Amino acid sequence: MPELAGSVSLSLLIVGGLLALSIVLRPVMRGLGVPPLVGFILLGFGLRLADSGLGFLSADLVSALQLLAGLGIFALLFRVGLESKLDALLREFPRAAPIWLVNMLLSGALGYLVGRHIVGLQLIPSLFIAVAFTATSVGVSTQVWQEAGALKSRRGSLLIDVAELDDLSAVFLMVLLVGIAPILSGAADGSVLAVAGWTALALVAKALLFGALCVLFSRYLERPITRYFARHERPPDLMLLVAGVGVLIAAFAGLLGLSLAVGALFAGLVFSRDPEAVHVDASFGALYDLFVPFFFIGIGLQFEPASLGLVLAGAGFLFAAAVIGKVLGAGLPALALDGLAGASLIGVSMVPRAEIALVILDEGRRLGPWAVSSELFATMVLVSLATCIAAPILLRPMLARWPPPTD
Repeated sequence: MPELAGSVSLSLLIVGGLLALSIVLRPVMRGLGVPPLVGFILLGFGLRLADSGLGFLSADLVSALQLLAGLGIFALLFRVGLESKLDALLREFPRAAPIWLVNMLLSGALGYLVGRHIVGLQLIPSLFIAVAFTATSVGVSTQVWQEAGALKSRRGSLLIDVAELDDLSAVFLMVLLVGIAPILSGAADGSVLAVAGWTALALVAKALLFGALCVLFSRYLERPITRYFARHERPPDLMLLVAGVGVLIAAFAGLLGLSLAVGALFAGLVFSRDPEAVHVDASFGALYDLFVPFFFIGIGLQFEPASLGLVLAGAGFLFAAAVIGKVLGAGLPALALDGLAGASLIGVSMVPRAEIALVILDEGRRLGPWAVSSELFATMVLVSLATCIAAPILLRPMLARWPPPTD
């Protein structure tokens, strides 16, 4: 029992220290002109470096940090969904679809070609890079759009629509690739087309089931539940109810194989149609500030220090591919729809890769080093970090120069 108490105390000490440091890092990083998430990722990497010498990260503590990171993903994307206007998103879908299709194809193809023919990777790792490159970290860019008061504009709705489609298609492709990768590598017997077909069919069925349940909840249960508690509880309690139900929805999406991040975004959209629920956003900010740093700390924690010297060259080529794929892939079709200003804003906003992209690489790493090695994962962490730094730095002056008109 004393050993257990000591282990719990050490875990609380580390978690509390990370939380305090994350609060201190916010103004420091903003003062340097970079998003706080960069500091959080570096904080996680520093923790990993310290553990490599001291060995204090127990399995239980790592599990606790992974749980906090999962809550961070939820808080990040739930707030985006909560602040979105569903009718505006649906209105923008015809404009978002061609942008999504072109940027998905171009980003994936460029990632594969650079990984396969420039970095010199095998087929399966190159395919995982291609799928990861099709995703977008909407939370990074939307933070900048929120600061500029532009997220609720028509361009902001278009950005969220395209990013949602990116992440949904990336998750679909990830499940498909995980299913066929062992066959492509010769580790399993079977028909690639048959496995791909059955995997795609199962994923579509899960998506339809999840979507139908979300629609039913939003139409028939969300408003009565929210209004009942609004009459009997104070706003902080209502916020906890909304957050708790949102976690359940996101977790259910994760269990279905649709990813926690996509589930959190749709959970926010479920409540976004109800003004009573949207009013809890100010209270939700406290949970947001508590959990979001742990998501980015978790990214840094997964970086292998021993891999640093082996991945810098490859990271440079892949970073260039990551930027070009999204700027051109999203920017060119947006040019015909929204002019140079809109195309530039959308293209640069799609550059960051974080949550979904790293989830995809992590799924590959679980298959084994033949799919995603520790060196490749470390490379993609560096690429993710670079894209998350570069995009906000470029976006702030662009949004100041071309402020989107609000609806």
